[in-house]
Amino acid sequence: MTGWTVYEILPGARRYAVEAELFHAGVQAAEWIRPLASRPHGTLACENVVMLGQCTDADHHELLAWPHWALKNLYSQTGIMFGKFVQGVVETGRDGRSIPPAPFSFLPVRVAIRPLDPNFLTNTPDLAATVAEAVDDGRDVFEDIPCDWKAVREWASSLPRPQKH
Repeated sequence: MTGWTVYEILPGARRYAVEAELFHAGVQAAEWIRPLASRPHGTLACENVVMLGQCTDADHHELLAWPHWALKNLYSQTGIMFGKFVQGVVETGRDGRSIPPAPFSFLPVRVAIRPLDPNFLTNTPDLAATVAEAVDDGRDVFEDIPCDWKAVREWASSLPRPQKH
């Protein structure tokens, strides 16, 4: 139930273009996952959007930041979760232990586990509450904004930023 979509950044690619492609790949992944969520074992569905290569004007952390922020805000109400892992970065788990560094940068897209996933969103309490109560009623997440990266990025930049603890 796990899929992999791999995008290679072509030499000379610019940050804005890469962000737009990652965002649209995330939308495609979310829309693939949504109908699977209600099927038997649908909670196991996951699509990983992998990014390979280098951009001329941004590193992988910067390239993933805006698409990740926009996607998680768009899809939290439908019960779809987005993660963000940057190649080579060591993360710390909730238990305080180190998680091995990712071998490549990627955005995992999966069905939310409502009782547990709000724990991953402590810096964004509104999103945590939304995920905890999420129901996918088939809504169009682009009802109020166009599915255009420029408009989405502008919308995402107007949202309350995560609280640092």
